Amino acid sequence: MDTAVDFAALPPDTDPAAHVRVLCDAIEAIWDEGLYPQLEADRPWSRHNPVLRGEFARPRAIRWYLERELGKLASYGARISVSGSRPRVPFDDPALFENLDEDAWDLRQKKLFLFRPERIDLSLNRLEHYTGTPPERFQRHVLFTNYEMHAEAFRARYPGAVGPGRSVQMPAWHHELPGAAGLTLINIGVGPSNAKTITDHVAVLRPDAVLMVGHCAGLRNHQEIGDLVLATGHMRDDRILDDVLPTSVPVSSNHFLNALLIEGMEARGLTYRMGTVFTTSNRNWEFNQAKALAAIQASRSVAVDMESATVAANGFRYRIPTAALLCVSDKPLHGQPKLSAEAQTFYRESRVTHLEVAAEALEKVRDRFPGGLPASDIRSSDEPLLGSG
Repeated sequence: MDTAVDFAALPPDTDPAAHVRVLCDAIEAIWDEGLYPQLEADRPWSRHNPVLRGEFARPRAIRWYLERELGKLASYGARISVSGSRPRVPFDDPALFENLDEDAWDLRQKKLFLFRPERIDLSLNRLEHYTGTPPERFQRHVLFTNYEMHAEAFRARYPGAVGPGRSVQMPAWHHELPGAAGLTLINIGVGPSNAKTITDHVAVLRPDAVLMVGHCAGLRNHQEIGDLVLATGHMRDDRILDDVLPTSVPVSSNHFLNALLIEGMEARGLTYRMGTVFTTSNRNWEFNQAKALAAIQASRSVAVDMESATVAANGFRYRIPTAALLCVSDKPLHGQPKLSAEAQTFYRESRVTHLEVAAEALEKVRDRFPGGLPASDIRSSDEPLLGSG
């Protein structure tokens, strides 16, 4: 059964939020019936795109996002209707593959949402497979790490965090709050391929912020082991996204998120450096130095890692504010390569403070930007109606 609300026609003493919740309940009920829910937004104030339609999958996983975005439309007086569009496509149906292509859109028609329902459904299934936790548990502020030690520090900070009950590739832990306002940490492993895989799937959840908390090789004389590096830009030598986002496209960290990270580091008196981070897919780049060193010098990079540019580039593609706070674990140009014994000592001494700065920054995002971080720099000229916060 169709459900519709004309918010412009509601009596003045009516609570729009209650009607938004009714619409979201209807979306979930349609999904439970085995259909894709279709949302139609009629915006009489729009001359070029007054009516937009789009389908969804697993709406409970993005309930918080739907309530917030539909609430914005309601405040302008939109007419919003919900209906069942078509039966859900099973994962073993060859038709599923045909509807996963992100490029197969009618460019003449503005989109309602970034993803088709088949893409949403498959990504959330894979997200549960990789992280060992259902997507409905994911919070809208996300930390990525490469190390179990950061997951340990996360669980110590948030003792009630919920995590996987089995061994998985990218375990996730969730500090849950109402409205998905808490924090999620995912141990994504090492390398740009993993970084792309996880960001492809997390993107459908529309997080408010994604923050990479990793380690890096320091490249400057005046850096010490344990110093922090805040990425302001990225040198993309990972090559993993070149086919879908040319390296000529500038990608930088979210200004507001970086400002909050600086605030936290300054309050603790921590030593840090800002600058370009060189992201490579070659962990042993020191064995073939010429090309890497030429790119490092040309880009004025201050550190080398293997994930932050990939996270930032996919965040740019999918309109997700990102940042990277790295910790210097070695200095290969200065006679301090990463060695096992030294690394273990460094990990024990650095993990708690590093994680705390990152977690506090995301908590400030929640408190200061409840409607989402300002992200005009990653919005496109043909931005979907429900594209970024």
